[in-house]
Amino acid sequence: MLEIKNLHAEIDGKKILNGLNLTVADGEVAAIMGPNGSGKSTLSYVISGREGYEVTDGEVLLDGVNLLNLDASERAAQGVFLAFQYPLEIPGVTTMTFLKASLNATRKGRGEPELSTPEFMKRVRAAADRLGVPQDMLRRALNVGFSGGEKKRMEILQMALLEPKFGILDETDSGLDIDALRIVSEGVNALRSPHRGFLVITHYQRLLDYIVPDKVHVLSKGQIVKTGGKELALELEKTGYGEFVGEAA
Repeated sequence: MLEIKNLHAEIDGKKILNGLNLTVADGEVAAIMGPNGSGKSTLSYVISGREGYEVTDGEVLLDGVNLLNLDASERAAQGVFLAFQYPLEIPGVTTMTFLKASLNATRKGRGEPELSTPEFMKRVRAAADRLGVPQDMLRRALNVGFSGGEKKRMEILQMALLEPKFGILDETDSGLDIDALRIVSEGVNALRSPHRGFLVITHYQRLLDYIVPDKVHVLSKGQIVKTGGKELALELEKTGYGEFVGEAA
């Protein structure tokens, strides 16, 4: 599935990732935890192809394809999906228009035919019902005036429609109350599959009570410094990250 080898990356001349190595197997949910400034969001941006980040060494392989040779749209066509910590508002573009364009662009990249409008509407309404997304939200401009929880539900709705090969959740629990957290987590869990992997980036154990990871990795100063099972997240909740500060070179 995903294999990261000796990844070095920087932004504006500041080095963030420092020889990071990580493997996420088929069907695996891997959690990334770590102190502020350790490189968690940078890792998600580098994998997904966000502009402004310079990779100076290493590889990011998805099923053997080096994503670093592709632009962001090509990575999406390969099956990479990123749920942002702070989803963008797009005034003037209705949610339904955005969803249809995204879905058909992804299908085109996979060599699949575009969906007819009736089939698209059927899929969107079914997914929206499962995630508790009201139909009126679909008619509004994308994320404009949405609460934090509504924005996160909308991103999970996008992921459910796009059916990516590898999903990255960058602090999806940020700003969610318990009810929204449960609904979003149920949406993610419904997409768990032997053929789909996830990277879940979070500060807190509470998300991992709902999306139970197969492995937990601790990121500090741009390197993975410890790996364990789901019990590692519980340990971190109790002890914090003090022992890992200064761990990486």
